[in-house]
Amino acid sequence: MSKLVRFGISLENELLFKFDENIKRKKYTNRSEAIRDLIREDLVKREWDENKNVVGVITLVYNHHKRELVNTLMDIQHDYHDNILSSQHLHLDHDNCLEIVAIKGRAKQIGELFGKLKSAKGVKYAGFTETTTGRDLS
Repeated sequence: MSKLVRFGISLENELLFKFDENIKRKKYTNRSEAIRDLIREDLVKREWDENKNVVGVITLVYNHHKRELVNTLMDIQHDYHDNILSSQHLHLDHDNCLEIVAIKGRAKQIGELFGKLKSAKGVKYAGFTETTTGRDLS
């Protein structure tokens, strides 16, 4: 178990006021929890910047009637089969589908996968959530 360390920081009143408003809006119980999350977010970003082994989620919305799009998306995913943990296909309505793809691997390779899926002709929206394996976070 890690030791708890207390430290002080100096901020302008206005910045602290905005931070406290943000804490309330996000339902944090205290400043420490919010600061810990900010630090963790920065550490996760660094993992991605340093091309470490990471995980994430890709979301795609597309019209499944678009000629050859489903096959194109499937071919791209098969080309990156080592990086795909799972995918889930949901029918939003008669025309539109949501694809959720859980991914793992080196950040650069996952970025390439996302770029190919996002740029496939007929994809209406593509989202990407970077996260961590958690190994380097406490």
